[in-house]
Amino acid sequence: MTLVQMRPRPTSATPAPSMVADAMDTGGPQVCDDMTVEVALSVMASARTGHLLIRNDSGLCTGLVTQAQLTAVRDSCAYTDQVQLRDIRGDRGPFTSPVTTMADAEHAMRCSRLDALPVIDEYGTALGVLALAR
Repeated sequence: MTLVQMRPRPTSATPAPSMVADAMDTGGPQVCDDMTVEVALSVMASARTGHLLIRNDSGLCTGLVTQAQLTAVRDSCAYTDQVQLRDIRGDRGPFTSPVTTMADAEHAMRCSRLDALPVIDEYGTALGVLALAR
């Protein structure tokens, strides 16, 4: 999966994407929240990505998990091979909408120190991921 890269506005005639829908990555794996941490790390490695979108049994997006988060869980003293993704996701979100302006999304991500943000529709279904380039 290729991460979407957000850059400062170019000075050339090519305008930067104005809405999240124009810049989000719609590809990449979405996994169910009953997947174990070890399997999720394996999926991540196979997909050559640093994050996975997590969905519940109803198909609604419940969040995004990064390789760093999964590695920290796996390396903790409380870890067992039965730990599922739903066990490590405390809250739903944060999310953004495809109609959010890029300026607002980038500002929110930088203020919250997020590298990636799930993009969901009005029903909670994942549409893609917006990722910042560092």
